[in-house]
Amino acid sequence: MTLLEPVGEAPLRVFHSDYLETLGLVERLHRLLLDVIKDEFERLNLLDVNAVQALLLFNIGEHEVTAGELKSRGYYQGSNVSYNLKKLVDGGYMHHQRCQIDRRAVRVKLTEKGRNIRQIVSDLFDRHSADLAGFEALEAGSLVHLNAALKTMERFWGDQIRYIY
Repeated sequence: MTLLEPVGEAPLRVFHSDYLETLGLVERLHRLLLDVIKDEFERLNLLDVNAVQALLLFNIGEHEVTAGELKSRGYYQGSNVSYNLKKLVDGGYMHHQRCQIDRRAVRVKLTEKGRNIRQIVSDLFDRHSADLAGFEALEAGSLVHLNAALKTMERFWGDQIRYIY
């Protein structure tokens, strides 16, 4: 059966239930990820950057981007990007500079202090990746299948937003 073929009522009910479970898991996983980062920063006594800001620094990496690009590139998932950028600039974690072409746009990139925070998050993810690789409950390639399914959902949701009008 393909996704385009009609689905019987019983299989559709099961699929719907699985879909709702996936939605809940995605939401809880994102919150747990932020909690894991927060705990790591508390353990290291780094309290001037919150988990959302640390993840933003991690995702930007070596790129130089505008505030608008943060969302379109998937670097930032929240609604208060201006607030977090201002905090990171004020804290010395990011440089900002007006765009030469469009003076309304501001380009941002990490400072050395921001790269240090990024490295802490990267090291945390490296440790977790190594730990998970040895976890018996995860079969080889299972994350590949999970990522493929999540990318399909991402494309589907993106299409729902783009083609609403």
